[in-house]
Amino acid sequence: MTLDDVIAHCLAKPGAEETYPFGDGELCCKVGGKIFAFIGMDGGSVGVKSGATADDAGHWRELYPDDVAVSAYIGRYGWNRVRIGGAVPDDELLELLDLSYQLVVDKLPRSKRPALS
Repeated sequence: MTLDDVIAHCLAKPGAEETYPFGDGELCCKVGGKIFAFIGMDGGSVGVKSGATADDAGHWRELYPDDVAVSAYIGRYGWNRVRIGGAVPDDELLELLDLSYQLVVDKLPRSKRPALS
């Protein structure tokens, strides 16, 4: 999976928007004003919400210890950093992106949730 594939998958989600709040080096995909993916524009990795806590997200780190790590600063809230093009299969990376999106949408107030087609 390429960086472009990751970006396209994220931005195809209902209500997804592209922002650069931290400068050009990192694309943040948001839904309802909340980030669901931190995408390193160097193509190296993507940050995703993988569970409610670091322990919940630990499953992915155990499966792929060389390619999934706790995200700096927000890892205790269930965020992992996943290497793009590493050992995580494409279908599982897509699953992680979908999970992150859904976990964020589920926490949004109903008024901010995107209309699903």
